[in-house]
Amino acid sequence: MHDTAKYLIHADITADGVVERNDVVGAVFGQTEGLLGDELEIRDLQESSKVGRIDVEIASEGGQSFGELTIATSLDKVETAILAAALETIDRIGPCRSMVEVRNIEDVRSARRREVVDRAKRLLQESFDGAVMTSDELIDEVRQSIRVEDITEYEGYPAGPRVDESDAVIVVEGRADVLKLLKYGVKNAVAVEGTDVPEVVADLTREKTVTAFLDGDRGGDLILKELAQVGDIDFVATAPEGRSVEDLDRHEVMAALREKVTHEEFIQRRDTETAEGFAATDGSAVPAPSEDSSVENRETPDTTVDPGGPSTDDDPKEVTDGAETNGSATGEGAEPSGEQSGEGSAEEATGPTSSSSDGDQAEEPETLRGHVRAVVEGGSGRARLLDAEMVALAEVDADEAFDLVRDAERVPSVLVLDGELGQRVLDVCAQRGVEQVVARSEGDFVKKPTGVRVRTADRLLEPADAD
Repeated sequence: MHDTAKYLIHADITADGVVERNDVVGAVFGQTEGLLGDELEIRDLQESSKVGRIDVEIASEGGQSFGELTIATSLDKVETAILAAALETIDRIGPCRSMVEVRNIEDVRSARRREVVDRAKRLLQESFDGAVMTSDELIDEVRQSIRVEDITEYEGYPAGPRVDESDAVIVVEGRADVLKLLKYGVKNAVAVEGTDVPEVVADLTREKTVTAFLDGDRGGDLILKELAQVGDIDFVATAPEGRSVEDLDRHEVMAALREKVTHEEFIQRRDTETAEGFAATDGSAVPAPSEDSSVENRETPDTTVDPGGPSTDDDPKEVTDGAETNGSATGEGAEPSGEQSGEGSAEEATGPTSSSSDGDQAEEPETLRGHVRAVVEGGSGRARLLDAEMVALAEVDADEAFDLVRDAERVPSVLVLDGELGQRVLDVCAQRGVEQVVARSEGDFVKKPTGVRVRTADRLLEPADAD
């Protein structure tokens, strides 16, 4: 009955004596019979299921009885109120005087509505707490789940599903790296799971074209060395210095794989960098030229490069030719004197030089300072790429510096920029392996890669000018 009831009548019972449940039920039927007419007779209402069973809870203590009476009804409000009032006419239960007082009439539907509201609130919080996914997000979610589920094993080691059938494989360090490449659609990767390269992977490298794609840390170097000893490596790709493959974004992974080099070239480049000690390329650490031309190159005046415009591919030759005309005067260690003011002398274009230090001598474009003077101090509005020997590789307008670094065929060593260095250009320099950037000014950086040395032109030129 409670499932279909609309109201619950709650009444308190007090009796002067000990009574039991049967006594209370008998009193309700007996003392209300004929009181409300045939239509509200409790027995008839129970038979028609308009009134439920009479629930009684009663206990005795100290010679008195106390309890609660509950009746469920599906009558309307008026009829329920009349029935409740009729219960209060009961003044005797069994042999004892008694009193029945209706405490309240509960609307069951109201209680259910409260339960519905509370449950709806919980469902709203639990079921709709996430943001609605866009179509692209739904596609990516499904695509990613398929790729992640595709991870398999090659002879017990984590691998992509295409390792067996592909002619080329990518060797990575761990399972997380394989998952990352699967996420980006690369399905021919296999992991070595540590610095101890397993024999099955070593054998695989002898059968297929192998690219070692390793972290940019000491662990990656150690794995590469062991792979070279026990297997056969064709190409090498590395994450940026200090970062792991599993931490890279999609464009960083693809850029690293695109820029892979042969194993021999990678070893040569690493040996060269080790020999040079990653010294600062500020002119003092430039590899020394041959003995017969070192003096000439050092003394070439920086006015041979037009500060107001871009240099050309013929500039280095023109500078060298100009240096040969005055090589004898500078090469013999001539002291500055009044003779230098004579007409036709090579020093006249740049003014007198001083023998106090090499830094006071005019800078040539073959040094970093010379290029900085030509590009930045001269206000050229250009961006110039230099290799490790300070030879210009390419030059464009400063606004095109990002494309210049990204599309450079040879990995540049230095970027000289007559403009403000922004985060976008700095990031592409870090990705391509540029060691140093010298710009007119620095912008606001969200992150500053540790593998790229950043300096402003005034900071670079200040030590030489301060003497």
